[in-house]
Amino acid sequence: MQIDRGAEVIAVFLGLALLLGMSGASMAATHKAKLYNSRPHNSKPSHSKSLATQVAERRKPLPPLAPLLIAKTTLATFKTAPFPYRGLIPDTGKHFLDVTTGNRLGHGSRDGVHWEDEVYRDSRVLLYIPAGFDVRRPALMVVFFHGNGTLLMRDVVERQHVADQLAQSGSNAVLVAPQLALDAADSSAGRLWKRRGFNEFIAEAGARLTELYGDVRAKPALSQLPVVMVAYSGGYLPAAWSLARGGANNRLRGVVLLDAVYGHVDKFTDWILKARPPVFFFSAYSESTREGNQAVMQELNDERVVYRTTLPTTLARGGITILATDPTIKHEDFVSHAWVDNPLTWVLTRIPGYSQKPATLPRKNRAQSTTGKKRVPKL
Repeated sequence: MQIDRGAEVIAVFLGLALLLGMSGASMAATHKAKLYNSRPHNSKPSHSKSLATQVAERRKPLPPLAPLLIAKTTLATFKTAPFPYRGLIPDTGKHFLDVTTGNRLGHGSRDGVHWEDEVYRDSRVLLYIPAGFDVRRPALMVVFFHGNGTLLMRDVVERQHVADQLAQSGSNAVLVAPQLALDAADSSAGRLWKRRGFNEFIAEAGARLTELYGDVRAKPALSQLPVVMVAYSGGYLPAAWSLARGGANNRLRGVVLLDAVYGHVDKFTDWILKARPPVFFFSAYSESTREGNQAVMQELNDERVVYRTTLPTTLARGGITILATDPTIKHEDFVSHAWVDNPLTWVLTRIPGYSQKPATLPRKNRAQSTTGKKRVPKL
């Protein structure tokens, strides 16, 4: 009798479990039916539609690259900018920041102490891409080293019109101009003293120009642009060290010195002796740098290197030009008024193979078209 009662209890429990299982399955089926009936029978799950949309967007072709309709400019902060710099001066082995007062660091110069937090703190670089620039065509990167007592916007853009001169040349070129010593009588090179410092700088310039351009497809071209180095006045020192140990001579298409040979003659002549066509060297000078340019000519004479002292009609085959300008030309105006007005425009128009493709105007507008000045947009 005890065994029968145990069997009855087990049977009761099994029956209850079976009933509960059947009830749960029925409720789940009912819930699925409600969900199915609440959606149109021809619809697909929402996640499938989202995935299809994503695939379609990925397959959608990008618009083709084309010349820029408007100029683009910015002041970009660089990691490889000349300043701040806390390293050594290579030709002396001394620390660049050699003066300390409290928590302030400074550099002793011929006219006193220049403090890091006032003069060597700006790591911005002026970037400019003119209207009409076509990344599909051969192009140049113009690196401009300014002189003493300079601010990028006040002097390079507004007073010397460097960006405007590039735009007016019609060259398929971009401008890269680092801030050196901030509005001070100082020519220090900062990070450009470092071995391969110039190479690192133009590599970052390529990446930042791609950001400014606004299309990652331009990166391969912008990161490998041939470079024309232009130095004015105190910009001679970062130029000289960039040529001597910057590690980018394979990218250089030419060097332009605008009243800039104040020293390091050996670095300029060493570079000239190693350069091969179509790479060019062009130095124009006023009375301010006559002595330095004559020293360059003397070293070239000693090496029996041929150079010219008259204006070339083209820079296609490279060559060396050292040009004296009218004695009345003022050093402080040399970037905008030298042997001609807008000398940078003059130089760029004589480098063949890098012009923008002329825009094709509608036939009815061709007779009315005029050539106007291209202005760099305000920041």
